[in-house]
Amino acid sequence: MANVYSFARRLVPTIGAVLMLTHAPQPGTAALPTQRPLLQQVGDYPLPGHTTRWDYMAIDPDHAKLVLAHLGDSTVVVVDSHTKSVLGQVKARQVHGVLAVPELGRIYATATGNEELLVIDEADLSLLARVPVGRYPDGLTYAGSAGKVYVSDKEGNTESVIDVRTDKRIATIELGGTVGNSQYDQISGHVFINVEGTSELVEVDPATDRVVSRTRLPNAEGNHGLLIEPTLRLAFVACEGNDKLIVLDLRNRRVTARFDVAGEPDVLAYDAELGILYVATESGPVHLFRVRAGAVDKMGEVRVGPNAHTVAVDPVSHEVYFPLRQAGGRPVLRVMRPVTQGA
Repeated sequence: MANVYSFARRLVPTIGAVLMLTHAPQPGTAALPTQRPLLQQVGDYPLPGHTTRWDYMAIDPDHAKLVLAHLGDSTVVVVDSHTKSVLGQVKARQVHGVLAVPELGRIYATATGNEELLVIDEADLSLLARVPVGRYPDGLTYAGSAGKVYVSDKEGNTESVIDVRTDKRIATIELGGTVGNSQYDQISGHVFINVEGTSELVEVDPATDRVVSRTRLPNAEGNHGLLIEPTLRLAFVACEGNDKLIVLDLRNRRVTARFDVAGEPDVLAYDAELGILYVATESGPVHLFRVRAGAVDKMGEVRVGPNAHTVAVDPVSHEVYFPLRQAGGRPVLRVMRPVTQGA
């Protein structure tokens, strides 16, 4: 069982700071007034550990929990999304990816330093299982219809498949190149995987764990970040190699839009109710896109902080979360909210 540490933290909010639009929309998008406020800062809340790198996050709105990968400190940190207080930590060597599955009551984390997937009980943060998953486990997704977790083995060029009933690896899918993130599409019931090494989006059927399609992504370099919008049948691909966001129509597998973004786009998050896509970048700005049927338009960008490359959205409160390695000499969780919500 992993060591679990509890932290009682006093909240230190910084209320009322409004971050403004810093770049005009790209040609071809609807004209917006300059200096239009996009996000309002709710507050900065202390996070545990050292001023080292953070990576992916996962939100569990059912249990009001935010799960963060503190890569530099090798810990999974769990935060109460209502109070912003830290509930506990679990050691996970060089943790990159995290995933909360409310219906299973579990948290999954890729401990890249040990080349394994950790299975954690969400209620008490005890360690339930360690599963070997390749040479560089990174992103992961849950295919609920099949009861399987899919883990990207970035450097091993494969996808590991774990049965959630047995916590065993039951398949290894050869992909033919360096692997980026994976996403489950609830409409098709399939898993989509970025294969950076071949500039492709690969589709896998969880019923057979076989590749059923490969879609070439023109001018995609380092197609790492991935998000599926199931209702509108869109895939959003962040290319960290040439600083692009690609919009792919999953119905005809055609690229419908391509946007320039700031240096090294990484994690994407989506507020389905508001129709806002967030694209976080290594260089600091987060880009906001309005997503509607038949159109994706860039709203603008907000400079959140250095290395704010990871983002998560609460679908209930519409709060947007950014862990920053250092603000005022300590790691903080910067919480923001779209101004459209009247924050």
